Amino acid sequence: MEISLRKALWAEGFRYRKNDTKYFGKPDIVLPKYKTVIFVDSCFWHGCPRHYGAPATRKAFWENKIMGNRKRDEEVNQHYEELGWNAIRVWEHELKSGFDSIIDGIAAKLSILIN
Repeated sequence: MEISLRKALWAEGFRYRKNDTKYFGKPDIVLPKYKTVIFVDSCFWHGCPRHYGAPATRKAFWENKIMGNRKRDEEVNQHYEELGWNAIRVWEHELKSGFDSIIDGIAAKLSILIN
């Protein structure tokens, strides 16, 4: 779904870098012109409240792992906020169920930032 998101943004005229390691948190998409980073969060790895279900084995391990991922997500968001950048997070299920509306929302936000 991330590839579809990138292709749709490109088609809308937004130029970006992907998975650029020089940016904190290794965003999926970086739009320097708009001071915006986009993360596509997996429902499993980021503990989606709607879809996450802990594996039946090693429950303590998975609980700690997912909580650590969520904490890191908050730290990354805070980092970009302090820099005056926008961090956009999209759940993978949102891309599956409402792709066009997600693209329209991101495009509208980016258009506002540049004008």
